[in-house]
Amino acid sequence: MPRYLIERSFPDGLALEPNKQGCAAANSVIGTNAEQGVTWIHSYVTPNKKTTYCIYDGPSPEAIRKVATKNGLPVDKITEVRVLDPYFHM
Repeated sequence: MPRYLIERSFPDGLALEPNKQGCAAANSVIGTNAEQGVTWIHSYVTPNKKTTYCIYDGPSPEAIRKVATKNGLPVDKITEVRVLDPYFHM
C-alpha cells in the first residue's frame, strides 16, 4: 500500500486536545478513513499548532482527499513517500 505525507494548515490552530472529545474526534477520523481503505499512521504538529504533517497509508491520493473532505480536514499537499532510515546501510 502506498504511503503519503499530507500537509495541512489550520489558520486558527489545531483544536484536537488530549481529552474525551479529542479521543472521540480521532476515532471518528479513523472510522471514516477505514471506509476508503485509508490508515492514519501518525502526525507531526508544529509548536503553534497551525501546520500538521500526517503520515497515511492509502490506495491513492484521491482516497485520502475524499476522507479528508468527509472528516472536515484541510489538505494543502499530498506527497507519496518511502521510508529511509539511518540503519539502511548497516
